[in-house]
Amino acid sequence: MHDNIIADRLLALRRLMREAHLHAFIIPSSDPHKSEYLPDHWKGREWLTGFDGSAGTAVVTMDKAALWTDSRYFIAAAEQIAGTEFVLMKERIAGTPSVAEWLGECLAGVPQARVGIDGMVSMAAEVDDLARQLAKYGDIEVVTDIDPLDELWTDRPPVPDAQVEVFPLEFAGEDASSKLERVRAELRRERADALLVSALDDIAWTLNLRGGDVHCNPVFVAYLLITQEEATLFVAPEKISPKVLDALQAIGVSTAPYEAVAVHLRGITKGTMLLDPQKVNHTLWKAVACEVVAGPSPIPVMKVVKNEVEIAGFHHAMERDGVAMVKWLKWLEGMMDRGEVDTLTELSVSGRLEAFRSEQQHFRGLSFDTISGYAAHGAVVHYEPTEQTDIHLQPKGLLLVDSGGQYLDGTTDITRTIALGPVTPEERRVYTLVLKGHIRLQMLKFPKGACGSQLDAVARAPLWEAGLNFLHGTGHGVGTYLNVHEGPHQIRMEWMPTPLHEGMTVTDEPGIYVEGKFGVRIENTLLITPYMTTEFGSFLQFEPLTLCPIDLRPADLGLLDPEEKAWLNSYHNLVFDRLSPLLDEEHQQWLRKVTTQI
Repeated sequence: MHDNIIADRLLALRRLMREAHLHAFIIPSSDPHKSEYLPDHWKGREWLTGFDGSAGTAVVTMDKAALWTDSRYFIAAAEQIAGTEFVLMKERIAGTPSVAEWLGECLAGVPQARVGIDGMVSMAAEVDDLARQLAKYGDIEVVTDIDPLDELWTDRPPVPDAQVEVFPLEFAGEDASSKLERVRAELRRERADALLVSALDDIAWTLNLRGGDVHCNPVFVAYLLITQEEATLFVAPEKISPKVLDALQAIGVSTAPYEAVAVHLRGITKGTMLLDPQKVNHTLWKAVACEVVAGPSPIPVMKVVKNEVEIAGFHHAMERDGVAMVKWLKWLEGMMDRGEVDTLTELSVSGRLEAFRSEQQHFRGLSFDTISGYAAHGAVVHYEPTEQTDIHLQPKGLLLVDSGGQYLDGTTDITRTIALGPVTPEERRVYTLVLKGHIRLQMLKFPKGACGSQLDAVARAPLWEAGLNFLHGTGHGVGTYLNVHEGPHQIRMEWMPTPLHEGMTVTDEPGIYVEGKFGVRIENTLLITPYMTTEFGSFLQFEPLTLCPIDLRPADLGLLDPEEKAWLNSYHNLVFDRLSPLLDEEHQQWLRKVTTQI
């Protein structure tokens, strides 16, 4: 049934392509705002292919179809497109062609070939780069003024319309007028008169507003235009309550309909406007009538450096999240001790964890759908159990649970891999090597201004020595009751030049995934803090924000260095000292047991 539906959709798309004189069409995983997690309205790639991962690009010609995705989704994508016409293209794997290379081969010999892509969901830099790459293969035109999904996707979900709410100053730590003034000062330095803000989390942070338009991400669909004298929020009027309207007016922000942004941009013919070609879609980029200053928005770098109130909020949120994790881990161990673990499933254990989180003050929901993978499912990097894939646990092997909560005072992201009983020598070895990499990164001291790519090898070194590696990033920023993935700084192998500064949050999450067997990942969220200043400059260090014991039952403690053992003892002391006052005596005793010094 699934295969027939996908085949019918491909047939309908090709009919429209023929009518529009297109030889190929590209559907990226994006919305007009370059969001990582999309409102359902813009999940066109998922609708066309049946693959529901968060990253991927579908490309269709008149006789071929291909899907590109990254290593997180190789296994899941292969399973979900099996039986369809789509061929899986594994990004960053030797021998995999780029989209342009593949199209160049497919369209070889086609005179005046035309490739379609919706300019509203494709960023300006991406469209320009695609055009440059395709030009190597002949006379290929890129057409951006068509969205075939509008016609083909007959039950397409509407653009979301959840209410916008004011984010209180007691959690934000800085009022919106101050943030706007800081942005305007940066614009003056860039000699720009205006800035178009497209990223939804940047808009929410700047205006101290939050929303409910994106699953697990408290943002709302809008654009924000900031000039030196005023600002305009382009948003559906039904989303704005009188309270929010009053808050906007108090800081000099007017509102206009969401759909009016392009017309408004065409009407600005004087001055200069700062646009980020990586974050502003191609259609709006072309709509700007005044002079464009191409460059990154100043907002992301402001947003990722947390103020004192935000840092205090993270500490409080992590304590409550740690309480939920301890209650869940003790409950899970109790099921194991009673021989009842095989009555549990991946979904039931993640549901129980969400229930424990929901008991905590300021809880507003999950920060992402829980990844709960037992045994071979743990090797699927972004596996999310469904009613169709859910399996029962067994009293052996490893359970990988990557989860997080949204709290008014902070966002959490934690992964623990748990032994449900005896583990194999391979599982024990891999678990211990991942733990070593996790610890080594958190022990690191580094100069201020170093970037995450320069730190990445520290977490991978124990794994590389054993001939192991992982293809996802080692760390990402985390928002203040905002998106769980926050940049531009990252810790990863690929070059990410954003310098690291005190006040940034970042995760530490190395992992190894043995296909068909098991996966291991251990993750803490960290805060970058000062270490020391010498004649050689200022140095920084990591402070763990996450408060939760690390399971040592599957670890080979003999493989840990004395420094690594000392770090574990110090971390477990911290966990006990911070969480025990918030727990009843029974949970305190359990926490003391699992944080016993080694």
